[in-house]
Amino acid sequence: MHAEIVVLPGDGIGPEVAAAAVAVLEAVATRFGHTFGFQEHDIGGIAIDRHGEPLPATTLDACRKADAILLGAVGGPTWSDPNAKVRPEQGLLAIRKALGLYANLRPVRTHAAALGASPIKAELLEGVDFVVVRELTGGIYF
Repeated sequence: MHAEIVVLPGDGIGPEVAAAAVAVLEAVATRFGHTFGFQEHDIGGIAIDRHGEPLPATTLDACRKADAILLGAVGGPTWSDPNAKVRPEQGLLAIRKALGLYANLRPVRTHAAALGASPIKAELLEGVDFVVVRELTGGIYF
C-alpha cells in the first residue's frame, strides 16, 4: 500500500507530535511493506507568520490531493491576542469546512499494563473500549 500524507505540524507542541507520528508511520511502513510520501505544509500561527494567513491556498490544495492529513496542533500564546483579526484557529476551522470534516473520533481503550497508573479502580477500567464522537460543524465552531 502507498499513501500520500500531508503533515501539518502547526504550532506549540504540534511539530514534536507530528515528527513522532511520522516516525511511527515510517516504522509501520517498514514492518508491513507499505510506502508513505510525506509533504509538510503550514497551518495556524506559523502560517500566519510565514504567509500572513492561517490556511494558505497551497496547504489546502495539498490536503485536497492527499490520501491522509496528519495535524499536530494549532495556536499558542504567541497568537493569543483575542483582538487579532487573523487567528490560528481560523485555519483549523477553514480546513474542516473546506474538506467537509464534521466529526472528531476519539477511541478510548484501556491497556492492562496501564491499569495500575489510573486513580480509577482497575476493575472499573478493565475492558473499556468505546469511541467518543464529537461533532465539529456547529455551535462554537462556525
